[in-house]
Amino acid sequence: MLLVIGLTLPAFRTRSTPPVHQAAEIEALVNRAVEALEDRGAGAFGEFRRKGSVWRYGDVYLFVIDMKGIVLFNAAHPNREGHDLLDERDADRKQFHRDFIEVVDRFGSGWVDYMFPKPGQSVPTVKWSYVCATHVAGSDAVIGAGVYVE
Repeated sequence: MLLVIGLTLPAFRTRSTPPVHQAAEIEALVNRAVEALEDRGAGAFGEFRRKGSVWRYGDVYLFVIDMKGIVLFNAAHPNREGHDLLDERDADRKQFHRDFIEVVDRFGSGWVDYMFPKPGQSVPTVKWSYVCATHVAGSDAVIGAGVYVE
């Protein structure tokens, strides 16, 4: 199922969606990561963090938040881990962590667009992330990965 949340856009901005092959790649990555979390729990985070692995390559990386908006894991931005970012807003004032949670709560998985800097950069750009429901340490959570389209 493809679900897109957050398409209320400023009139001056159009957001390209990820190419189909990239979308399929990201969905497969996140679905494999759900299986890894089911098998190894938070112990899989070490594998997810390794650059140049099947889990983290180019600008693609995994992130995990709990259903309250606490960042449990972020491969590219470990300084975000442990922080409550439920009310964080992107450059367009969108509360994208709330969108992640809403998507998995209502549908189990789906796509969310928002503005976020590429790893190593500070200027936000359009990012589409595929998020999926999972469990970490006995708690419901969201796992996701995305693609930058600009």
